[in-house]
Amino acid sequence: MGIQDMIEGKKQWRAHMARVKALPRDYQIVYKEIQRYYFKIGPVGLADGTLLSGLLDFFEEGVAAGKGVLELIGDDVAAFCDELVKDSRTYADIYQESVSGEPGTTEK
Repeated sequence: MGIQDMIEGKKQWRAHMARVKALPRDYQIVYKEIQRYYFKIGPVGLADGTLLSGLLDFFEEGVAAGKGVLELIGDDVAAFCDELVKDSRTYADIYQESVSGEPGTTEK
């Protein structure tokens, strides 16, 4: 990854966060909690940016429709997050496989 790629990535991230800041306060709070949750569990697909940008698109559509954030996702934010990534591998899964020696992992 070159310097230009890092600069472009930073510009995209700032534009993404500007969209988040344009959301109503309740949406912002829930978005940031979901973001924190995903950064903690580390879905492998998080790095490509489609998960969070898709979530932001979903929230913007909810705002346009005049719905509250909990009307969109339900009362259990963690369950909503888990449902979005239920079929995705996480870095925690990869680590667990590496320490347990399950098939399909590399040993040192």
